[in-house]
Amino acid sequence: MFTDGDGDPIHPHAIYESFRRIVHNAGIPRIRFHDLRHTHGSLLIKDGIPVKVVSERLGHAHIAHTIRTYQHLLPGMQADAALAVERLATPVPPASSTSGERRRTIRRNTA
Repeated sequence: MFTDGDGDPIHPHAIYESFRRIVHNAGIPRIRFHDLRHTHGSLLIKDGIPVKVVSERLGHAHIAHTIRTYQHLLPGMQADAALAVERLATPVPPASSTSGERRRTIRRNTA
């Protein structure tokens, strides 16, 4: 998954230790390296990226696995979808350029 400058694989433990140091030095709560994968998937789904696309990015063999894994995010998205439908179905009044005034036709003499 990770290689050095010569293209040789880096031992997974070295990656883990580097990640642990970065997290510690950044002063953020401790998380597992694998949690980055779940964070990535969760953020994409919450941003409205289609689950099929997220599934492909995460390398899941079946979209059903992605849906099962991230189903806790979907109930809140139902409310978002309902609001979107309401917004899309609400008629927008036409814009009025005359502001209630009558238009006058101006005649010019053409001699």
